Amino acid sequence: MTRRTRIPLALKLAFTLFVAILVPYYWVNYSAWNFLFFCDLALLMTLPALWLESSLLMSIPAVGLALPQLLWVGDFLTGSRITTMTSYMFDPKLPLFVRGLSGFHGWLPFLLVWGVWRLGYDRRAFAIWTAISTVVLLVCYFLAPAPPAPASNPNLAVNINYVYGTSYEKPQTLMPPWLWLTTMIVGFPIVFYLPAHLTFRPLFATTTAAGLGGENEKVALDL
Repeated sequence: MTRRTRIPLALKLAFTLFVAILVPYYWVNYSAWNFLFFCDLALLMTLPALWLESSLLMSIPAVGLALPQLLWVGDFLTGSRITTMTSYMFDPKLPLFVRGLSGFHGWLPFLLVWGVWRLGYDRRAFAIWTAISTVVLLVCYFLAPAPPAPASNPNLAVNINYVYGTSYEKPQTLMPPWLWLTTMIVGFPIVFYLPAHLTFRPLFATTTAAGLGGENEKVALDL
């Protein structure tokens, strides 16, 4: 029996082309460290999720990024008046090409939610993304570059996922560094991942499939 395609081929091709443009540009200009940002990890994970039509691979970045990226959208729509995280999008000194690439922060959460609606929500995603984010935060803190970026490479990605504070210029001084990191590791799942998980679970059919692709069997299960 031929498997029913749930993700349009045109979308898969367009997304693949976008990633093919973004990855080398970011790699050259910001270094490979940039791909440890949660938003970039989600973008890269969405690529195989689309092609494999995997509810698990789609659910993992969706549960982790839907709420944080919607905050980005809200900040952008208000002219960067909420968190100022999107202030660079209004900087005329930045080329439109660069701002256009970064625009994926605005449409990716909607694509992820749509993908979960099409493929189903896999309840394992909450635990998996929580584990991924914990490991990534530890790697970013202990191995990735701390702020500020060196004068010799001002575009170097630093303070990945804000493990040193909210500034790319200097580490935070509000609390001990270890306490800041611990707050992020514990707080992110509570503030961002769990609400998304509890929202997706009743809205979208839960899937329990052993494989990463194919027609997952949809069943009504409770956590």
